[in-house]
Amino acid sequence: MAYETIIWEETGAVGRLTLNRPETLNAWTADFGRELKRVLEGEAARDSVRAVIVTGAGRGFSSGADLKAGFEPAEDDGMPDIRKELHEIYHPVIAGIRRLPKPVVAAVNGPAVGIGCSLALSCDLVMAAESAFLGLAFVNIGLMPDGGSTAFVPPAVGKARAFQMALLGERVSAQQALEWGLVNWVHPDDALMDEANTLVEGLAAGPTRSYASSKRALNQFIYGDLDAQLDLEAELQHALGRSEDFLEGAAAFVEKREPEFTGA
Repeated sequence: MAYETIIWEETGAVGRLTLNRPETLNAWTADFGRELKRVLEGEAARDSVRAVIVTGAGRGFSSGADLKAGFEPAEDDGMPDIRKELHEIYHPVIAGIRRLPKPVVAAVNGPAVGIGCSLALSCDLVMAAESAFLGLAFVNIGLMPDGGSTAFVPPAVGKARAFQMALLGERVSAQQALEWGLVNWVHPDDALMDEANTLVEGLAAGPTRSYASSKRALNQFIYGDLDAQLDLEAELQHALGRSEDFLEGAAAFVEKREPEFTGA
């Protein structure tokens, strides 16, 4: 199947998913999310694919939601229908990766910010290039973390660092992410993909049913009811999408200036 915003390739039992909007550092649009959902429910779910690697084309992994593309307006008030987009486009991708009964490896080759950070952390194993960084930058535009990051981050980094990431929206360097437990390995930029390919090829040759059972049990213990957490994120985020701070934050981002938040 042909895709416009992603690249899907299969080599033996390995599926390679490349986010392919390099001109935007692989920012998410509705079409981008729909294609990710389609490949995860289709090609990546085939029994012949025994391990999957996710990476980004160009200089970035994913810079988050494409604010310039905007959100579809809600029928009731014409404001951004963030709840609908999260339920229909973003969260099915995140939940799909967690439920895929095979290992999924993220090769974070550059910035992984906002929903891009959530996507990376939704994968089972994460390796990063030395120049890469992660960040829950939602707060910088008056929003809150979504994409399951409120479930993925706290078990990895603990309460203090989870609040630090959510409330301050700071960049977390690859080395810091390794020390905090957000990623498993950090490699030199020019060695990242070789290391990632070696890892995923080894997983594809391994005991797939064993991996699937481990993943299911760890999901249950670590994340509990992920669907409920995704629903909560969607409701809270939808409300924030009607706030004056979000409108100001989004406008400031597009206009490349500092936002002036009022708390409204």
